[in-house]
Amino acid sequence: MKPLIIGIAGGTGSGKSTVARRIAEAMPSSVAFIDMDAYYRNFTNLTIDERRKVNWDHPDAFDLDLLVTHLDQLGARVPIEKPTYDFVRHLRSEESTQIAPTDVIVVDGILLFVDERVRERCDVKVFVDTDADERLIRRIRRDMKVRGRPLEEILNQYLTTVQPMHLQFVEPSKRYADLVIPRGGHNTVAIDLIIATILRRLQEQPT
Repeated sequence: MKPLIIGIAGGTGSGKSTVARRIAEAMPSSVAFIDMDAYYRNFTNLTIDERRKVNWDHPDAFDLDLLVTHLDQLGARVPIEKPTYDFVRHLRSEESTQIAPTDVIVVDGILLFVDERVRERCDVKVFVDTDADERLIRRIRRDMKVRGRPLEEILNQYLTTVQPMHLQFVEPSKRYADLVIPRGGHNTVAIDLIIATILRRLQEQPT
């Protein structure tokens, strides 16, 4: 049986991880997770100061060719070596994570639906829609706690790239979604409907 690939997109801090976790908990078998953030390009030729100035919210910042290749491999039930990205140094780590193919593969990322090739490989496309104020607060908390970034750097990045790229790329990509979750990742009614849809699709898959 070909694995069912679930794509989850939405703005930064929208609650994509919460939705992915809820979906995984409801599945009858194990789920493989692919985070689009792991596929940032490896700008080893740039200094750390230059890397901080890269527009990480533009589609060109991602190695989409590698992401597509890995989705094809998982779709063919071939294991992959998923990159690991160091968000403090803005570089790809030397270590990778082996991902084994499973019946359900969940892929999440802010720009997941921007590239046509990636969209075509997602059997179910979900967009998590959350108010901008709430997304900004979540991003500040995450970047300070998990990625060790100062508040001034976070706000500067948000105003110069995150917000403009959201309006240019992320928000318009919502039209490609099969299902939209309003009010973020804690909308249990919408998430339950999506889970029911995924379970039905799994039952319909040829064995």
